[in-house]
Amino acid sequence: MEKRNVAIIAHVDHGKTTLVDEILKTSGTFRENEDLSNETMDSNQLERERGITILAKTTAINYKGYRINILDTPGHADFGGEVERIMNMVDGVLLVVDAYEGTMPQTRFVLKKALEAHVKPIVVINKVDKESARCKEVVDEVLDLFIDLGADEDWLDFKVVYASALNGTCSLSDDLSTQTPGFTELLDLIVSEIPSPQGDVNKDLQFQPALLDYNDYVGRIGIGRVHNGKIKVGQMVDCLRLDGSVKQFRVQKLFGYLGYKRIEIEEAEAGDICAVAGLMDISVGETLCEVGKHNPLPILHIDEPTLQMTFGVNTSPFVGREGKLLTARKIEERLMKELQRDVSLRVEPNDSESWIVSGRGELHLGILIENMRREGFELQVSKPAVIIKEENGEKLEPYEELMLDVPEESVGTIIEQLGTRGAIMESMNNFNGQVKLIYTIPSRGLIGFTTNFLTLTKGYGIINHTFKEYRKMTNVDVGERSIGVLVSIENGKSTAYALGGLEDRGVMFIEPGTEVYEGMIVGEHNRDNDLAVNVVKGKQLTNMRAAGSDKTVVLKRPRPMPLETAIDYINSDEYVEVTPLNIRLRKKILNTEQRKKMDAKN
Repeated sequence: MEKRNVAIIAHVDHGKTTLVDEILKTSGTFRENEDLSNETMDSNQLERERGITILAKTTAINYKGYRINILDTPGHADFGGEVERIMNMVDGVLLVVDAYEGTMPQTRFVLKKALEAHVKPIVVINKVDKESARCKEVVDEVLDLFIDLGADEDWLDFKVVYASALNGTCSLSDDLSTQTPGFTELLDLIVSEIPSPQGDVNKDLQFQPALLDYNDYVGRIGIGRVHNGKIKVGQMVDCLRLDGSVKQFRVQKLFGYLGYKRIEIEEAEAGDICAVAGLMDISVGETLCEVGKHNPLPILHIDEPTLQMTFGVNTSPFVGREGKLLTARKIEERLMKELQRDVSLRVEPNDSESWIVSGRGELHLGILIENMRREGFELQVSKPAVIIKEENGEKLEPYEELMLDVPEESVGTIIEQLGTRGAIMESMNNFNGQVKLIYTIPSRGLIGFTTNFLTLTKGYGIINHTFKEYRKMTNVDVGERSIGVLVSIENGKSTAYALGGLEDRGVMFIEPGTEVYEGMIVGEHNRDNDLAVNVVKGKQLTNMRAAGSDKTVVLKRPRPMPLETAIDYINSDEYVEVTPLNIRLRKKILNTEQRKKMDAKN
């Protein structure tokens, strides 16, 4: 059976996963009576809730005598390393672009990776059913992007499919009346335009894992493409390690993909995408060869982490109330397990009770923390810090490309804010009352900015950023929150009476009846210093008639503090306490008197 290997790449939320789901449903891969109503490529609970792809997924369909392997890739910059490695597994890409938003930072990033790997692109303009769709302009934007990225001339004549993944329709014309149900036009283009995989079944085996998976039964699983030869279950193979050594092992299991399922197979041959189990510490970029016949493939590039945080054992007075997994041993076990499947993560011991965890960005680390919380862990995490590199005696820090879409009335304050964070404006365009700003900014300057940005644009702004490069470190002092917080001085339950009396001091993070402890952050001060407050005091009752008056206090709604916002918000002298039921902000030093002494010293 002839094969086609294709990856779907796009900016966040431009409809990659929905498109894959619809292609699967119209490919004839499933039986007519199969219930697919709950099936989706985003199988993880967090992915479904957030509507984003976190881990790359592999699937395959049979179509008109062809086996089409499809890789659904993440759109977020934090998971960009996976996109880069997947390019080594495929011969073509579907570049999905939103018919209204057009090309965005991640569109540029993923297309750049595809062009560098010389894989053939087909452009899919998605969401053409939107009233605001502007298909012709977006195709021009995509063409400009190809030219800007230095694409080969013969690739500038790319094929375009106009689709509505949500409605399950597509056509080769931008005239909406020509949209037809199903994706046969797109699948026919994949078959005719994307080259078949290079590789020779009769040559010696070469297989290279580009992604990792893990399960408790077979351990680490390497997912990749068979470049040459064949691989069989039970076969002895040599693994050429990244450090130059060789490890021999027996292939325990081979997995292939069809539809939403991973299926066990007996053998795979050149051009197939499969998963290999049998070596507990198989790693991305290593080459599997036949015993004694060593011919390593070029080592794959793995993105270095740019951000680090301290994960520690929960030390708050409420420890153990809400979670089951609290000990240093359990946390360390869980972090080591994560290392098995996430090649962009680094974990180093800090002391006996904490670890320095490095990742690709706040979202990357935030998702790990959220998964641990749901599994029953309690832990405390510190403010994220960028990783500074030293080269030739010079300090280098990561810079990012930042793209903002903001309402006209917010532009002034946004530009002012970014000016204080060391950002350099690259361009500014006005479009229908919305202003598109492009900046280059140190990663430090982005920490804590997102929360601020949403407030300044009243929730109407769109923010996107992607790693650009390491540059010489600047002396701009950024990254710390400039405004103070309200810190509890008592243990107990907060009262409406106490909170009502503090409303003119700032914004609250808690409701009446919330259990608090000394040193816990309960709100934001409206000045630049921290204020110790009592939120548990009740009203002094002098006679019977006043007893019910506490209930008449009308309070403003507290500000919600979900995990990512909390991580973004804290300063370096604070922690986020994470439990299965609550996200709390706290000072590192809980005792009010000790904290005052420390502040006086500083």
